[in-house]
Amino acid sequence: MSAGIYLKLTSISNLLRHWISQKVTQEVVTWLDEKREQINSGVTGREFFRAFSAVSRYTGKKPLELTAQDLKTASTMQIGWFPGHWSVDQAARTLLVLALPQEDAQKYLHILEPVFATADVGELVTLYQALPLLPYPEKLRIRAAEGVRSNMTSVFNAIALRNPYPAQYLDNLAWNQMVLKALFVGSSLHLIQGLDFRANRKLARMLIDYAHERQSANRSVPAELWRLVGPFADITILGDLARSLKDPDPIQQAAAALACADCPLPQAQVLLANYPDLQASIHSGILTWSNFNFISQIK
Repeated sequence: MSAGIYLKLTSISNLLRHWISQKVTQEVVTWLDEKREQINSGVTGREFFRAFSAVSRYTGKKPLELTAQDLKTASTMQIGWFPGHWSVDQAARTLLVLALPQEDAQKYLHILEPVFATADVGELVTLYQALPLLPYPEKLRIRAAEGVRSNMTSVFNAIALRNPYPAQYLDNLAWNQMVLKALFVGSSLHLIQGLDFRANRKLARMLIDYAHERQSANRSVPAELWRLVGPFADITILGDLARSLKDPDPIQQAAAALACADCPLPQAQVLLANYPDLQASIHSGILTWSNFNFISQIK
């Protein structure tokens, strides 16, 4: 492990410890420090698992309640890290995992794998949330894919939402499956980091097929879906956007309008021009994908 990575992990651990210390007693902080020291010195068998499982009995499960400055500091230490929804026990468990000896990648992964294999749902959420903070992230792709395939929504959301790991390390097949599954389970696409950066033509086609299946079953189509379709829309897909622009639901109309604005085809701009109010809102910056979710919630 390089000195730079080691220093970054040390800083993240110090930050987590600071946040935890503001929410628990000094006795709990002392217990955590003792366990971290034991783990770092090589106590990685039964004692580690006992400490990892026992964390919530010591720390409780209250939210960390981080400030805007806390979150800014977090994103500075690790790009995309957003622990705004983390609880005290999740931070403490992450602290213990970061204490594992990390000098040898093979040994580290050998220790970490049974932690994932034996964790309960709450512990799995912690582990998947922590993926972007762990050393050797490129060697954890298979483990991340397991989280994406989980039938437990909370575990799936831990890896899929507010987490920079998928966008950085999943291949297109795993990424596309994750985005489509987010729609299946009702998770908000705007909480997926790197959503626009990782958009691709094959995913757009998968989403259109999904939309057609929903429409055939007389079910609504998630409006966020059009965000990933617009840049890759062809003439056929423009027909879908035209229908959505005529939808009585103003949220569907707004999403379809934004998709048209993102489409490189001249025909898309002609179609959008038929809805001057929406076109004006987009051109003025009042309506964007960045604020679409907020607008859709208040309408």
